[in-house]
Amino acid sequence: MKTPGPTHTRRRFWIDPRFVIGLVLVVASIAGVGTIVAGSDRTTAVYTARHTLTVGDQLTSTDLIETRVQLGGAAELYLVPALELKHGLLVTQTILAGELVARSAVGESSGSDVTSVVVDVPGRLAASIEAGSVIDIWSARATGPSEYAPPTILVGQAVVVRIVEPTGIIAADNGQSVEMLVPKASVGAVLEAIMNGDALAIVPVNTPVGP
Repeated sequence: MKTPGPTHTRRRFWIDPRFVIGLVLVVASIAGVGTIVAGSDRTTAVYTARHTLTVGDQLTSTDLIETRVQLGGAAELYLVPALELKHGLLVTQTILAGELVARSAVGESSGSDVTSVVVDVPGRLAASIEAGSVIDIWSARATGPSEYAPPTILVGQAVVVRIVEPTGIIAADNGQSVEMLVPKASVGAVLEAIMNGDALAIVPVNTPVGP
């Protein structure tokens, strides 16, 4: 007669409830952090100017840098990256290097409304005047030898294209030539002032300082 062998009992798998609760809390914490991070990324891709852009410039991808910034509800006011920039898009307002490109600063027809002229300005220019500066052209009409009428604004809100560097063996040190964009309607008045020998000066337009 065989002696019965040892009886094998199946061991139950037991999970500590505290382990389950801890695991659930860890998963919930990770999910919560992910939601917070995703929710905090409210940045929008927009364009900033790689260099100063002046009125009449044709806008190309080489002029722009894609940047992500927080704009909130103002995102629709700025130019956003696209597969292609619309052909013929022109700058209608000066955009400084590093500045966000506002939709209101670009358009399709501004280039036909302005043209460039070169004006010889006696004396030194204000230190703040450079390419892209918005300036007023002042004129004092010549009334006689070394006599001038009170100065008045000849053209307002013109834009400096460049300051022409003097060339040649002898460089003039008593004035500078400035190329600027003026409305076509004002070109005649500017040329008349030049031909008449009127005293011309350019004055930078003060830019409002934000709060």
